Amino acid sequence: MQQQVISAHDIFPHIRIVMGMVIGLGVTRLLSGVARIVQHPAQYRLYAVHLAWVASVLLALVHFWWWEFGLYQIESWTFGTYAFIVSYAIVLFLLCALLFPDSMRDYASYEDYFYARRAWFFGLLAATYLLDVVDTLIKGEAHYARFALEYLIRTPVLVTLCIVAAKTASQRFHTVFVAATLVYQLSWIFRLFDTLN
Repeated sequence: MQQQVISAHDIFPHIRIVMGMVIGLGVTRLLSGVARIVQHPAQYRLYAVHLAWVASVLLALVHFWWWEFGLYQIESWTFGTYAFIVSYAIVLFLLCALLFPDSMRDYASYEDYFYARRAWFFGLLAATYLLDVVDTLIKGEAHYARFALEYLIRTPVLVTLCIVAAKTASQRFHTVFVAATLVYQLSWIFRLFDTLN
């Protein structure tokens, strides 16, 4: 019996389905959390910084699904590469789970919850910035070269800010950090990822 050769273009849709399931769970978690706020607005006091991070992570999920189309360029898939991509999606899902826990019984407000879990949240967020560099390298040297200079600046700056955010409860710092992150995210997307090429 002759073995069939499976091309990278046959594998890619399969991998996108698995990624899509994990990312879909994350989007569902965020949208369900927002819906719960709309349904029960007086249940827990809202916190603008928390809601801004919800917007930022939702944007990151949507962007992740968009930029991962670049994986079609990979000519030879290994289980390690596949496991890395799925692990990256899982880290993004965990960010969503941290923003909207299963229960808020132990917390008076979203502000209280956010600061209690900030080390976990910002630790995972820092990990996404590092994973992004590896993800870009996987897509090839030419793809990485498009972003190399900005990665050399943005990655250490964002990881350092995440470390500070994990350690401080300064409302001013957290407000400025999330606002700057949202502005930078939008800039990053529209400057470098507005079209797929």
